Amino acid sequence: MQHAILVSEQEWQQLLSDVQALKAATPAPPPPAPDRILTVREAAAFLRLTPEGLRKARRKGRVQGVRINEKFWCFCLSELVRYLRRYHRLPLEGEEAAALLIPAA
Repeated sequence: MQHAILVSEQEWQQLLSDVQALKAATPAPPPPAPDRILTVREAAAFLRLTPEGLRKARRKGRVQGVRINEKFWCFCLSELVRYLRRYHRLPLEGEEAAALLIPAA
């Protein structure tokens, strides 16, 4: 059974204007930063796997890859971080991680 609340026309218009004012006052969330794309070798080094181990994990569905063409695959950094969290693997630390995360000049 549904309940209904009767509201006068004037009160309804006031409520609508309040909602519209709240929507206008709320700033839009910033767009997400673009995700870094890593090659198979870079991604394998980040995960501390061999390139073949990473390919096997992709084939089994543990890691999602991005197919560049019929031959080459790449991996999004956010997907690799999700894999690390999901399978409780230790990420790279210090300079090794910084070298992968900072784009080469």
